[in-house]
Amino acid sequence: MNVPRFLLRCAPLLGLLAAASLPAADQPQWGQAWTRNMVSAERGLPDSFDLETGRNVKWSVPLGTHSHSTPVVAGGRIYLGTNNGAPRDPAQMGDRGVLLCLDEKDGQMLWQLVVPKRHEDKYFDWPEEGMSSPATVEGERVYYVTNRHAVVCLDVKGMANGNDGPFKDEARHRTPHTAPPPAFTPILAASAGAGEAVGPKDADILWLFDMPAEAGIWPHDGAHSSVLVHGDFLYVNTGTGVDNSHKVIRTPDAPSLIVLEKKTGRYVAREREGIAPNIFHATWSSPALGQVGGRDAIIFCGGDGIVRAFEPLAKAPPAGEVAKLQPVWRYDPDPTAPKEDVPRFLSNRQQGPSNIYGMPVVLGDRLFVGGGGDIFWGKNEAWLQCVRTAGAGDITSQAKVWSYPLGRHTMSTPAVADGLVFTTDTARHIHCVDAATGEAVWVHDTVGDFWASPLVADGKVFIGSRKGDFWIMAAGREKKVLAMVDFKKPISATATAANGTLYIATMTHLHAIALKP
Repeated sequence: MNVPRFLLRCAPLLGLLAAASLPAADQPQWGQAWTRNMVSAERGLPDSFDLETGRNVKWSVPLGTHSHSTPVVAGGRIYLGTNNGAPRDPAQMGDRGVLLCLDEKDGQMLWQLVVPKRHEDKYFDWPEEGMSSPATVEGERVYYVTNRHAVVCLDVKGMANGNDGPFKDEARHRTPHTAPPPAFTPILAASAGAGEAVGPKDADILWLFDMPAEAGIWPHDGAHSSVLVHGDFLYVNTGTGVDNSHKVIRTPDAPSLIVLEKKTGRYVAREREGIAPNIFHATWSSPALGQVGGRDAIIFCGGDGIVRAFEPLAKAPPAGEVAKLQPVWRYDPDPTAPKEDVPRFLSNRQQGPSNIYGMPVVLGDRLFVGGGGDIFWGKNEAWLQCVRTAGAGDITSQAKVWSYPLGRHTMSTPAVADGLVFTTDTARHIHCVDAATGEAVWVHDTVGDFWASPLVADGKVFIGSRKGDFWIMAAGREKKVLAMVDFKKPISATATAANGTLYIATMTHLHAIALKP
């Protein structure tokens, strides 16, 4: 039997996926393991459901009015960012960012992190957009990037087991800067009651790192960062970008990728590749973990459109020092595009630099990434590429395996399964591409743009559109539509599969979809 080379290269990973597919499992971060592959080992997921009759709908709960965050499921809890369009605390009204912790059984709120909006400039923290980042859960800790571009470490139990530290100032943290902060006395959950500043339904912040103040970044629009855990450290894309003119980089020395100690939140390392001056819009893509030459590497797509590999930090530097992340290689997916003075191409839909919104996916010695012109301000050009991860220095000239054209723009992180790559674009297409050759297997036309990424699970592709259509396709070489459900609300978030249930977040509701006896 002739086995495709692609499958031979990925055989160890495919074996792991097959072994992992037997029991149901949590989904504690965005993407499969740390490769960021949008593939789940869940089985027994429905191939159709009905919102009106409740067929295969386990439960549905309201969120806010703008919800872009992908659900994360761990330890019987669901973590999901939204806005304060449906306030759950009478003391916290108005525009806020909200991270909800919900009970996996029924969607009831266990606790919430409520964070005031930044008020200096709407481009720092776009009005009504809430919190867009996906959470990362490890053990008893939740790592999250808030709408104020602060990295927080949260207790999974919230304040229900008391106010752990060292951070104790949750009451002041949730108070708008334009309002006087409350008098604060640390409390235990057992003594929390009416009139207390914080109570058992509030989040418990263990530590907090303010990226604008402590790393010198310039936020733009809103944070969308999935924290990567590797060893004792957290790798975070900072979201730094242009100012409100969209033409000026106010902090040209700002880092795009930083490293924090996961136990303490101490700032220990950063990239120093000169990315910031060449950012066209902002830093959207979160880091992934891959292998280069048999060793772990942090793979990161910068706001300048360049993919880079870094050596993971081996140990923390002495107190007060911030180490430099050591580069391994750089790859330019669009080498003929302009790299300097990029603001001159603002609103130019014909030519300009490339940008990357989705995350890189690394499987074996292959990297899959989608990118192209900026969806809001850039050229109408998009692509999906497969890249060899071997090498050092500038690998642009020899690393590309293939490039597949997409329509207009793409926001997707690709899903790679069984020798196929699934992705979407804002020209309203779902694409299935041969992972070995880059040839189109099939393309499905829809009537809605895609901001979410496709999820592959149980032999199916799940993807929702900004129109509100949720598509379920067969994850094979034959194009087959299994179902299309109209949610009548835009979908920005990627679907999540965990413990036999599919979680779909629209702008206003979270739906748990599962087979019913």
